Amino acid sequence: MALEGKKIAVYVTGGIASYKVASFVRLLIKAKAEVRVAMTTAATNFISPLTMATVSKNPVLTNFNNAEQRGEFIPHIEIARWADLSIVIPATADIIGKMANGIADDLVSSALTATAKNKFIVPAMNDEMWDNPAVQRNVHQLKIDGIHVMEPATGFLAEGYAGKGRMPEPQQVLDWIGNQMNDQPFRGIKVLVTAGGTQEPIDPVRFIGNRSSGKMGIALAENAALQGADVTLIAGMVTVDLPTNIKVIRIQTFAELQTKLMEEFPQNDVLIMAAAVSDYHVEQSDDQKIKADANQQVQLTLKRNPNLLRMLGNQKHRQILVGFAAETDHLLQNATTELEDKKVEMIVANDVSRNDIGFGSDQNAGYILQPHREPIKVAKASKKVFAQKILNEIQKLIRKEEG
Repeated sequence: MALEGKKIAVYVTGGIASYKVASFVRLLIKAKAEVRVAMTTAATNFISPLTMATVSKNPVLTNFNNAEQRGEFIPHIEIARWADLSIVIPATADIIGKMANGIADDLVSSALTATAKNKFIVPAMNDEMWDNPAVQRNVHQLKIDGIHVMEPATGFLAEGYAGKGRMPEPQQVLDWIGNQMNDQPFRGIKVLVTAGGTQEPIDPVRFIGNRSSGKMGIALAENAALQGADVTLIAGMVTVDLPTNIKVIRIQTFAELQTKLMEEFPQNDVLIMAAAVSDYHVEQSDDQKIKADANQQVQLTLKRNPNLLRMLGNQKHRQILVGFAAETDHLLQNATTELEDKKVEMIVANDVSRNDIGFGSDQNAGYILQPHREPIKVAKASKKVFAQKILNEIQKLIRKEEG
């Protein structure tokens, strides 16, 4: 069973279908999963925390005050990091809206906001609430964010008539989650991702760097992990939070990146080089801060760094190597030259001169290039969506390699 040995956080929200969750938790325990339950205040009006504690064999989190009384001063972070997967059941329109918009105003929504690993949503509500355009927009956003959402069942509702919005039976939910867990195209694949910019020291306080935020590489790492990959992220200078659910190696300079890549690359199946790597380093950096008052001019000699993509392309053994071409002009022409020059399976090209998709933006657009194939144009989209399109093409290469 896909859930055997898994640490599962079950989040119960305030719907009439909450009474079914006790049976669902029993099924998880029977599947040999370890279960912990957190409940919203509204959920406790439908089913008691004592019931959920009894069936889960663990104390139940209901609010911050109760958690603090047990010595758990940051309970929402602790349970978020503990869980291998999290299940919101039943998921009301309220919690769906909070998750889609990053609202964290109680223990359950705070824990879900802090959760980076697999999340599963089992909606249950009135049919008119389910059909509400705002609810559907929120559901769509959750799917874009990589969260699994189960379709509600059609059947007898609490209002006394039949309609779509009923929570599926516990066994159906269990089977659906099991199928979702098994349908992970990167399960068993080791993926190495680089993200962010490198910095080359001029002296102890100054450096040569670039405007990379690391958002693209982090989106790739997070999406691959959600799809079952064993991910290692080598991160340089980034402007956003790093994932907490995958292995992260921090670097600063080109030399440090090169060292870590040589250590990690041989044991991985896929390498995605999304980092903005310095092309040059200062040949002779100063050990002491260069004094501005004493130096009206400072001359720096920059020395070319080796091309890591070319180096790794010559060393690879059946690995899939993906590079990035960040260009400001002649995008396709320059990216095609990169593809032909290096022994890589894929080059992702994007125009960093554009403010709406360049460094630091939440959006991206560009082309995916592969040998002997027409470039795939990717329209402007969030970096999470762009990352998924890249991973889809990598999946095809993996299947071709396995075939």
